[in-house]
Amino acid sequence: MRLRLRLRGVLLVLALLLAATAVVPVLLLGDADADGATAGVAPAPPFNSSRVKAVSWQPRIFVYKGFLSDAECDHLVRLGKKKVHRSMVADNDSGKSVMSEVRTSSGTFLDKRQDPVVTRIEERIAAWTFLPEENAENIQILRYEHGQKYEPHFDYFHDKVNQARGGHRYATVLMYLSTVDKGGETIFPNAKGWESQPKDDTFSDCARKGLAVKPVKGDAVLFFSLHVNGVPDPLSLHGSCPVIEGEKWSAPKWIHVRSYENSPVPEEENEGCTDKSEHCAQWAAAGECGKNPVYMVGTEGMPGQCRKSCKVCDS
Repeated sequence: MRLRLRLRGVLLVLALLLAATAVVPVLLLGDADADGATAGVAPAPPFNSSRVKAVSWQPRIFVYKGFLSDAECDHLVRLGKKKVHRSMVADNDSGKSVMSEVRTSSGTFLDKRQDPVVTRIEERIAAWTFLPEENAENIQILRYEHGQKYEPHFDYFHDKVNQARGGHRYATVLMYLSTVDKGGETIFPNAKGWESQPKDDTFSDCARKGLAVKPVKGDAVLFFSLHVNGVPDPLSLHGSCPVIEGEKWSAPKWIHVRSYENSPVPEEENEGCTDKSEHCAQWAAAGECGKNPVYMVGTEGMPGQCRKSCKVCDS
């Protein structure tokens, strides 16, 4: 009898040791790529519905507290820091990317499944939104410095060119990679009942003109640009207030109604090697075709902004 009890005790200790050694690397160390660049990037805690709060139903807006871990935020900032360029906007008529004073941030796109950390985040977004990964665009990394902002705009398209690829943007997941001391709020000026949102002195003047979400490192905002029947929702108008104190890093992920990865590239985008910015030649001369190939050249199925200047096609 004593021998049997002692044996059970030994087996219990062994089981606990095996469980501990199996769990610790996953929770504390995260995944690592071939050169170890992602080692030590701890993931956020498992999905917890209590961390999600509905802040508006018209339009539908949800905030997930702690969607990313601090380590994941820092990793995304490191990936984007050396590659950010002046952000562009889609022209309402042609659909081409153009510079505008409406948007004064800097940004760059990551590759899909670029490394284990990015892959893990993309999978988490799909799990939260119940929308397939193939419907989503690449994660974009954005930096807003003092005074930089993005005037209120819609994420759904007004031009037929962009609609041809995956349809309208149905939902947006906006991840905050840094906490801004003041300003930089995401504002929804058309949200129903925004006047009832309590605001103290920590909100900027811009944030007092609509429903506002403060940028807090690790948090994420999910909002829908279309109604459930697929009709664009004008209440989804949103913008980024000017940064007053600090620096804002964020990462939007746009998700379409249909597959974005497997949609044919519209003819207007595939006609050849037309540059989409007047600055392409200058950027190419500075070596950006090699330094920032995702933005300049593009990836499979997603042409870049400066294909002609980077000499990646014949025409």
